[in-house]
Parts: sequence; C-alpha cells; structure tokens
Amino acid sequence: MLEIEGLSTGYGRVQVLWDLCLKVEEGEFVALVGANGAGKTTLLKTISGVIKPWSGSITFLGKRIDTLHANDIVDLGLSHIPEGRKLFTDMSIKENLEMGAYPKRTWKERRETMKWVFSLFPRLEERAGQLARTLSGGEQQMLAMGRGLMSKPRLVIIDEPSNGLAPRVVSEVFDILGSLHKEGITILLVEQNVRQTLATADRAYVLENGRIALQGSCTFLRESDHVRKAYLGL
Repeated sequence: MLEIEGLSTGYGRVQVLWDLCLKVEEGEFVALVGANGAGKTTLLKTISGVIKPWSGSITFLGKRIDTLHANDIVDLGLSHIPEGRKLFTDMSIKENLEMGAYPKRTWKERRETMKWVFSLFPRLEERAGQLARTLSGGEQQMLAMGRGLMSKPRLVIIDEPSNGLAPRVVSEVFDILGSLHKEGITILLVEQNVRQTLATADRAYVLENGRIALQGSCTFLRESDHVRKAYLGL
C-alpha cells in the first residue's frame, strides 16, 4: 500500500532523513519508534505532503505521491493525524469532525461516517456541541483521531497519540487503534511508548538519527538486545 524508497529530506540546509526505505502492506499495523529528534514526525509530514522530499520516492496505492499537494494525497485515501492534535479549538466537536470530511468523495456521506466515528468514541457524541478547547486531553486526542477518520481513509498515519495522556487513557487509545486495525484500516503509527507499541502493532521500524536502525516483527524487536536496552529499560 505504501512504499518509500531512498527518501532524504530536511528543513532548509539541515538534513533530517537519510536514504530511508519503508513499506506498509494493506491491512498491516506498522509502527515507527525512536527517541525525540530521530526524524519520525518529519517522515510522516513528508508522506502526507506537508514537507517535500529532497530525493527518493513515495508510492501510495501504486501512485507516486511525493510531488502531490497534501490535499490531493488526502483525496487518494491517506489521512495524517498530527502530533499535538491540531484541533480547531473554538469550533464544536461536530464542526471539527465535519472539517475532516471535506474531500468531495466523503462530504456527501459525512453524516453516516460521523455515526461510525461516534460508535468508536461515544464520549464525542455525548458532547457533540461542546467546544474542542473545553475537552480533556484524552477527549481531544479522540476528536483528532475521529476527525482523521472522517475522510474514510485507506491508510491512517498517526503521530504520538499517547503524548501527555494518563496511563488509563493511553490504554484506551491503543485499544481503539487495535479496533480500527481489526476493521481493516491500515495504520502507520509513530510512538515513543515503545512497550505498548510493540505489544499492539504487527511490525515496527526503529528510527535513529534519521536512519532505519532495525526493522522486523514486534516479537523480534521485543527480544532485540538493542531495543531492550535503549527503549525498554531492560
């Protein structure tokens, strides 16, 4: 579904990613883990068209997308749920969700899609008229995820959904990601919560200093001495 070959990019003259290769098959739950500053967020922004690559290629559903605008990439069925939620804080839950359904192919079905989103996040339905800025951190993350799902994506890329949340809410967020995966949605997750991520995803890549350091099944990575020492504190 998603294939990245030889990707390099950065900001201004500062290079962040070097010759990166990554693949996500349809129906997979793939994770990208690593420390702060490793380049994880930069990679997701490049996939979704916010940042342009310096070299290499990104292919989604057999189509090159590395030269497309971000809105065109969303139209193809790729949704980016960004770090920090990036909600429209002075708009209601319902209005935020409607903003996620702006592509022409999904706008007409927004009411049916919203019902599905509310089935995943019942608390959002209870507070549908409430302003986004009045929600708790966990509820805001649920709204960000719900908004990303309103475009009915084939692939969801999600950046640090557990950041700043209480442990109980983190478990709830990962449960929801697992439910989405069971419904057939392909997921590429960026996370610093390595333990929870490796317990949930199918495969993972370890990104260090802008390069892929390790990759494999989550079982393999949990048993890796490097991962155990560097990320699991074992």
